[in-house]
Amino acid sequence: MKLWCKTLLAGGLAVALLGGCASNDEEIVVNELPDIQQTIEPDVVWSDSVGDGVGDYFSRLRPEVRYGKVFVASRDGVVTAFDEKTGDEIWSVDFEDLFDDSALKQTLGARLAGGLTAAQNKLFVGGESGLLVALNVEDGSVAWHAQASGELLSRPVAAEDIVAVNSGKGTLDAFNIDTGEKLWSYESNMPSLTLRGTSTPAYAEGGLFVGTADGKVVVVIKSNGQPAWEAPVYTPKGGNEFSRMADVDMTPLLLGENVYAVSYNGNLASIEMRSGRVVWSRKYSSFHELASSGLDLFLVDDHSRVYAVDRRTGQERWSNAELLNRDLTSPAVYRNYIVAGDFEGYLHFFDRETGKLVGRISIDSDGLYSQPIVVDDKIYVQGRSGKIAVITLP
Repeated sequence: MKLWCKTLLAGGLAVALLGGCASNDEEIVVNELPDIQQTIEPDVVWSDSVGDGVGDYFSRLRPEVRYGKVFVASRDGVVTAFDEKTGDEIWSVDFEDLFDDSALKQTLGARLAGGLTAAQNKLFVGGESGLLVALNVEDGSVAWHAQASGELLSRPVAAEDIVAVNSGKGTLDAFNIDTGEKLWSYESNMPSLTLRGTSTPAYAEGGLFVGTADGKVVVVIKSNGQPAWEAPVYTPKGGNEFSRMADVDMTPLLLGENVYAVSYNGNLASIEMRSGRVVWSRKYSSFHELASSGLDLFLVDDHSRVYAVDRRTGQERWSNAELLNRDLTSPAVYRNYIVAGDFEGYLHFFDRETGKLVGRISIDSDGLYSQPIVVDDKIYVQGRSGKIAVITLP
């Protein structure tokens, strides 16, 4: 769990946040790595490393695969592009060199945390300082940079002629995708206590769908920054700030005519995309991204239990608690499997139909922390040490 006491902690190690915000002395039991009958043998296609990684800090950095390249960043500001097929380095830049005399000094270092997005031949990256940078994908040169309203703890999203970022202050900022000019800002309500993290917006049909810290999904019109509707994923309840935390920190998942979202300490919900009407909601607690395949949603909750849920009804199809409290990453779908990493650096494979653990591979002993990315039948993962690995099945 990644609690953030705003009045006490402005930054620091993600592992320290739990202790600093603990509301009781309940012992958290972390399951040992279970014995499994390995029925698959994952292979590493290629691997490399970037900068000093992210250490124990909170981070949403993960690989971005586009334009025949794999883009990877480290917290200290090293951004590298690798050839997607061979793993050869194409270019690498260091924010300390790019911004030595200007923006980086003003923002106290790179502190990249918000993830990477590639679109319109640019690579967008943001950090805890609020600095948003657009790099040219061919050589890593700076196309433009701008200052957002607050910390950037989630990925930017490209929406036609704008790039939007959701800051830690609850402000959604939109910038011209070519020039970096700020176009508008939308502010949502911020409770006094929230999780450390923000929702990456999703874009469709002229609207930016974004989760809020008070348990809602809001649709903001791309052209003017005005809200179209908001829907509660969970209405906060309880007599103290801890029990009332209900952050929607994931990217709303857009499938067909519905939006799917999950909140911490709250619900998994299906919402009509056009009206904001809640179709169904079920009790789950998570700050992870959802994954989907066919009629199923796949969810990792805040105690690392894994679920498959029918997206039409919210009915649970299976669950797996063998990796309880192993700090699983968000899940991803790969072939007939669900994959997720853990704090000891193992990438786990679950059978998509039954939830049974069928395989694993060790990637980075410092741990895996971000959602695996699946592109062209390959899995891309990033470890805390800075290691990037590409995995496939024979």
